[in-house]
Formats: sequence, C-alpha cells, structure tokens
Amino acid sequence: MINTIIFDVGNVLIDFDWDGFMNSMFNGNKDLILELEKAFWTDDGWDRLDAGDEPEDVFSRIISNAPHREKELRMIFENIGDTLIKREATPLWIKDLRSRGYNRLLYLSNYSHYVMEKNPDVLDFLPLLDGGVFSCDVKLIKPDRRIYEAIAEKYNLVPSECVFIDDLERNVKAGIDFGFHGIQFKTLEQAQNDLNKLLREE
Repeated sequence: MINTIIFDVGNVLIDFDWDGFMNSMFNGNKDLILELEKAFWTDDGWDRLDAGDEPEDVFSRIISNAPHREKELRMIFENIGDTLIKREATPLWIKDLRSRGYNRLLYLSNYSHYVMEKNPDVLDFLPLLDGGVFSCDVKLIKPDRRIYEAIAEKYNLVPSECVFIDDLERNVKAGIDFGFHGIQFKTLEQAQNDLNKLLREE
C-alpha cells in the first residue's frame, strides 16, 4: 500500500521557464540565444553544480565553451534564479494529499545551493512537506541509483510503498528500477489524475 509520495521539484512543484528567461534576457535574439545555450549546456557543468561542485568552478567550465561570450554567460549565471516560478497549485496539491491521509510527502530533486540562494522564495512550499533530499546535499544526481538509495535510507522507506513523480522519463525509470511506483509529470492535471488512479488501485 502506498504511504509515501515523493516529488521532484523543478517542472513538478515549480516551473522552470528557461525559454521565457532567455528571450527576455536577450530580447528574442534567436541566433545569440542558440549560441549561448550551446555553451551553457554543452557538457555536464550544470549537473556538477547540482551535485555540489563550487559555482565558480562550474562557471569556468561553461565560459570555456565560449570565452567570447563571457559577459552574456555571466548574465545568465547571475540571474538564473529568474528561471524559476512558483506554482499556485503546489500548496493546494500538497494540502489535498495530506487531508486524504498521506502524511509522508517528500521531495527528491536535482538542485544546487547556488540556485536556492538566487531565488529562495520559490521554495516556500517546503515546510508543507515532510523533508526530502536535494542532490547538492548528498553530492549525487538523478538518475544515479544511489540518490534513490539515499532518500530510502534517510526516511526508512519501503520502495514498493512509495510513488515518485518526476518530469524526466529517465529519472522516473530509475525510480521504478529501484522499486518505486513512478509517474512522469507532463501536466498538472495528468499527474494528479495518474496519481489518484494509482492511489485508488492500491
């Protein structure tokens, strides 16, 4: 029987609006945006930030991909918190689940201390949850099996009694492989319906 619901954060409990951020920052200049995006996402620099590496080390790696665009890349890096937007539905969803008797609601998210500091208000729903694991705190990132082991060990979870909700298929698959039930978040309505169906079947 499912007694624990584990949420990803970005694109599940909050919005990550990269496209809107970049268009606003660079006035919709498509060629420039494509060049900057290629530099920003070429390697695993961002993953290393989520895994707890020092921000300046990560930024140096990103800059090395396009040294002539250091000014613009620094603008992105300094303002990255603006990519994150609250979802008004999030606290309502959490409170609804709790009112139905689900009293172990957790998060499992690839997230960095740097981004937290850039926009702390977007995480104001965290006190409504019962804890969780951020990748930067355990220096592991999804879909590494060890991060699923970390949250299971921290909260003494029985995987078959948990459902994990994430927007990325590879992360959901890794959770299922670990033993969780899994739901890929595509829209809020779809995720809520899939979760309700799963909970009714248990």
